[in-house]
Amino acid sequence: MSKIVIVYHSGYGHTKKVAEAVAEGSRGALLAIDAEGNLPEGGWEQLAAAHAIVFGSPTYMGSVSWQFKKFADASSKPWFGQAWKNKLAAGFTNSASLNGDKLSTLHYQFTLSQQHGMYWVGMGMMPANTKAATRGDVNNLGSFAGLMTASPTDASADEMVPGDIATAKAFGQRVAEAARRFA
Repeated sequence: MSKIVIVYHSGYGHTKKVAEAVAEGSRGALLAIDAEGNLPEGGWEQLAAAHAIVFGSPTYMGSVSWQFKKFADASSKPWFGQAWKNKLAAGFTNSASLNGDKLSTLHYQFTLSQQHGMYWVGMGMMPANTKAATRGDVNNLGSFAGLMTASPTDASADEMVPGDIATAKAFGQRVAEAARRFA
């Protein structure tokens, strides 16, 4: 079985909820970046042992959170030894607006993966873009590069759109399938 690690930062719990759904779909392990931008004890070793790393961050001011950026900057140590080269990578983000510059966050995560010499896994699913489509549909936000979800600013993590959570599970399954094929 391929080892999949979902490394993420969540400021208010919404991104954590998405990470949990990706982990459920992929049967991967969660690795939270704390409020100070640090990994828990053994986190770097967990990433070194992974076959696939899924990056997750809320979109704040058009990019990843500063905590995720601190993690990314600290990943220069594994980068120097090419520790993540040829692993699979994928990414996800959440913000309040339907667009909210989420693609900038996914591009940041993609660029990080390419700096590490990783192989990127996109969504692999069609968008829900017909007249009959609703926010409850899978991939309603229509992303291809990675997983995008949206949570209204006044909604708790428990009030997230069920379609976004279903999309996150399907995305996790996609990453797991890619890991199996790539192994």
